[in-house]
Amino acid sequence: MSPLGLLFLTLFNSVLGLSILFPILGPLGRTLGLTEVQVGLFSTGYALMQFLLSPFWGRLSERGRKPILLVGILGFGVSFFLFGLFALLGEKELVPPAFLFPLLLLARLIGGAFSSATLPTAQAYVADITGRENRTAGMALLGAAFGLAVILGPALGAGLAALLGLLAPVFFSAGFALLNALFVALVLPESRPAGTREVRRLSPWDARVFPLLLLGFALNLSSVSLEQTLAFYFQDRLGLSALATARSVGLALVLYGLVAVFIQGFLVRRLSWPPKTLLLLGLPLGILGFAILVMAQSFWGLALGLALQGAGAALAGPGVTAALSLAVGEGEQGLVAGLNSSAQALGRMLGPILGTGLYRMAPEAPYLLGGGLLLLALLFLPALFRRVKL
Repeated sequence: MSPLGLLFLTLFNSVLGLSILFPILGPLGRTLGLTEVQVGLFSTGYALMQFLLSPFWGRLSERGRKPILLVGILGFGVSFFLFGLFALLGEKELVPPAFLFPLLLLARLIGGAFSSATLPTAQAYVADITGRENRTAGMALLGAAFGLAVILGPALGAGLAALLGLLAPVFFSAGFALLNALFVALVLPESRPAGTREVRRLSPWDARVFPLLLLGFALNLSSVSLEQTLAFYFQDRLGLSALATARSVGLALVLYGLVAVFIQGFLVRRLSWPPKTLLLLGLPLGILGFAILVMAQSFWGLALGLALQGAGAALAGPGVTAALSLAVGEGEQGLVAGLNSSAQALGRMLGPILGTGLYRMAPEAPYLLGGGLLLLALLFLPALFRRVKL
């Protein structure tokens, strides 16, 4: 198997281990006596550590990609083991309630700190092993690995929880991470030649990358605001029960994920479009998706809007990542990948707060925000293309 294929499996395994937790965090939190706000802080704290530490790991990966991948995966596994252990002790009332939430939050912060090494290093690895003409296709394959894992992970997590209890997915993820680390150690080759490991610095305000980082932040902010409010929107717009909402949203999200995986895993790789084309196609599709979400009154109308928004994000996301990689030199790939991951993490951190806050004002507001951000980005694309040569 090629190094790119091996990296696909590495990232897929990492994201699968994370997404397994998605369906059980809420019910597990309630079982342990935690509030919804406290459960929400697990995700916010995780994203905060990724925002703070992704540039550090990206810079460190210039000395060698494989060791940083291993550190990230192993640290992620240890954090999940700690989270499961603290939750188990809390279930058995062996930890005082006042200490349980801080311990669980600490485990999530450790997870965010170490997992922030994985994605920027993987992006830099792709830049090492692909030429400029194949860079976009390589970045799209990473997006496909991410999307496929997000589709399969929640289903696996829900199945494990139903069979073995709510903590089974947590310990499964910890063990799966150790197996993934073993796979990386034994099979994945190093991509960074020993003679090219000079470590430089790259400012996020650098004119070559700042507009693209801002664009990536806007894309993530709009997508996360959508994801955090989608279940509420389906239930309120369609007048569904809680169970019917779960079924409808689950079906729509599977469609959303399949569209994204098809575009990134097949279409972008087959057509080899440059970043400029991906952005010019992706942003209008995303705007159209948000507009349909605002106007739709039926399940299939909402599903269509969600699928179009997913298609737009699946095109524009690799466009931004590849554009950042192509905007800098070969010795700056880890640096720019770290900055890119940090900008995306900032969007994931602010998206839930902004999305749910706007939803309380008006159910359509998060989608008007998302469409507005993408429209603003589309209007500024000509200036971006003049400033950043793609």
